[in-house]
Order: sequence, then C-alpha cells, then structure tokens
Amino acid sequence: MAQQYTKKMIRDMCIKMLNERPLNKITVKDIVKACDINRNTFYYHYPDIYAILSEIFQSELQNAIDEYNDTLSWEEGFLVAAKFAVENRRAVYHVYNSMQREELENYIFSVAGNVMYRYVERESEGIQASTKDKKLIASFYQCALTEMVLRWIGSGMKEDPNVIIRRIGELFDGHITLSLKRSGKLNF
Repeated sequence: MAQQYTKKMIRDMCIKMLNERPLNKITVKDIVKACDINRNTFYYHYPDIYAILSEIFQSELQNAIDEYNDTLSWEEGFLVAAKFAVENRRAVYHVYNSMQREELENYIFSVAGNVMYRYVERESEGIQASTKDKKLIASFYQCALTEMVLRWIGSGMKEDPNVIIRRIGELFDGHITLSLKRSGKLNF
C-alpha cells in the first residue's frame, strides 16, 4: 500500500512539474526533493524519469479503455480517452517537444486505435464486411485521427478539442459505415 502511494506521489509530482516546465528541465533530484523522499526510494520505483512517463501513458491508456462505453459515439469516446491530455495541456506540450515525443505519439495512436476499432466493430454489426476490411478502415481513421491530434498539440493546443473532434466527426459522418458497406460488395 505504501509503495503504491509513493509511486502515485512520484507520478503526480512529475505531471505537476511537466505542467510547469519542459521535460529536460526536470531532474530526479527535483522530484525527490518535492516528494520529500530519498533517491534510493525513487530508484526503487523507477529507473529514470522516462519510465515515469511511460507508466503515465500506459496508465492513462488503460483508463481510457476502461472508461470507454460502447454506447458513446467515437467522438465522445475519444474525448473521454483524451481527458488526460486536455487536463494537462502544458505537460503534454512539453513531452511533445522533448526526446520522449514517441511515448506521446504511441499513447495517442493507441487511444485512437482503441476507440476506432471498437467503433468500427459496432458499426459493422449487420454489415457483410471482412475482418481484414474492418481492420483496414479502423486503421485508416486511427492514423488520420492521430495525425490531427499531433498537429493540434504541435500548434500549441489553442483550439478547443471538443470543437475539433466534433468537426472531424462531422466530416467522417457516415463514411465509416459507407466504407463498411462497400467492403462487403467488393471482391478482390
């Protein structure tokens, strides 16, 4: 129990610091001092700051998967999944502009994939579409959504994510279902 408390405290402090300054300006010494723990305690839980980031993104991905409700539209599902990024814009922006950008990209790609695969699966009920086609359609929208989110982050996240996601949803509207219906008619 105490171990989980300490890990959470270290994680929370890392997020707090990332919301204040770039990743390359955060040291283990800073985290240890702010948490009032010794270096050995930090290294007992994490080999380095990058491991904290990896755990944060894995934990947030799991939260997104757990919170996703099959009755939600893909837009609502993605916004639920992106809650961490919206609540920690500066931290996400700092990770985006760091050497650990790949962790963030993988997180967004995984969230987008989870949301889109589940949505395509739900939309394909009653439609004769092959598993291969469903995966291809979901993958296409996963890549498009990931790139749009990365561009939003890269531009400083000034626009309201709700507006952006809903607009993308309007543009996608009906196209996923139409693609699924067409895939059932195509023979290669």
